[in-house]
Amino acid sequence: MGQHGQPGSVGRHEIPPRSGVAFTLDRGRRLTVIDPQGEQVADLVAFRRDDIDEVISSGRTLDYAGRLFLTAGDPLYSNRSTILLRIVEDTVGRHDFLLTPCSADTFRILYDDPHPHRGCFGNLAEALAAFGIGPDRIPVAFNVFMNVAVDGTTGVLRVDPPLSRAGDRVTFAAETDLIIGLTACSAPQSNNFAFKPIHYVIE
Repeated sequence: MGQHGQPGSVGRHEIPPRSGVAFTLDRGRRLTVIDPQGEQVADLVAFRRDDIDEVISSGRTLDYAGRLFLTAGDPLYSNRSTILLRIVEDTVGRHDFLLTPCSADTFRILYDDPHPHRGCFGNLAEALAAFGIGPDRIPVAFNVFMNVAVDGTTGVLRVDPPLSRAGDRVTFAAETDLIIGLTACSAPQSNNFAFKPIHYVIE
């Protein structure tokens, strides 16, 4: 299943726990991110293939949507206000576009971990390097299946277990030729303290 094939090829692929991949996604193709076991987050970033300075933007997407929680029908915009991806199917309806990919610094600063994992940020950096994308270009990710609660009065953020169950999925349609980075998230708090794979399908 996929992890031994070409990550950008049509078909189903697996991302092992606490790892990541990068691949091309052609305009018109659909990318479905699947949680095969439940309660596992996937960090997704997207770059315009012919100009990697154009990248998915949390700020612009949330600004134009006018709300924090995105689902089927919602577009994901770039830093230049171009639609890169559109959510066309969503069986969960709760994702996060607020928090940056977890990293060694995340585990060191937030969790006082003296021997931190490199996290989604490190996994994305390694995978995207093959496309000439350096670490400083990695934006806030669309965190598929992540469940962040926001206190409407104080603004306090709380990371709760994902609502996704085994087989839940989100499908994105590419509006232009893209480079995609995708992970099986490495942060214990985001995944209800268990690490599981993520599957994805390109069609």
